[in-house]
Amino acid sequence: MAPEEQGALTEPVFYILLALYQPMHGYGIMQYVQELTNSRVTLGPGTLYGALYTLVEKGWIRALDTARDSRRKEYVITAKGQKVVLQELERLQELLTHGRTIIGGKRL
Repeated sequence: MAPEEQGALTEPVFYILLALYQPMHGYGIMQYVQELTNSRVTLGPGTLYGALYTLVEKGWIRALDTARDSRRKEYVITAKGQKVVLQELERLQELLTHGRTIIGGKRL
């Protein structure tokens, strides 16, 4: 999938995918993202579970079979999801490169 077909990821989706490089359940994802971003990004349950459903449908993440506690479904990123993250990082790097080139590295 080419980056132009994928489109830009929303910040919550990007952080959810990053969180799922290790298996994690919903509440763990919310905590991880909040901690990683110093509370700048907080995921509400509706946003998180809607995104998880969509990401599973796209094949970017998958639910793990865990017999420990059926109420706590764990998710993990797939190879397809990892490719999407790498494409997004390339897109963001291009934005930074262009921005720094144009403004000459000046801080605002």
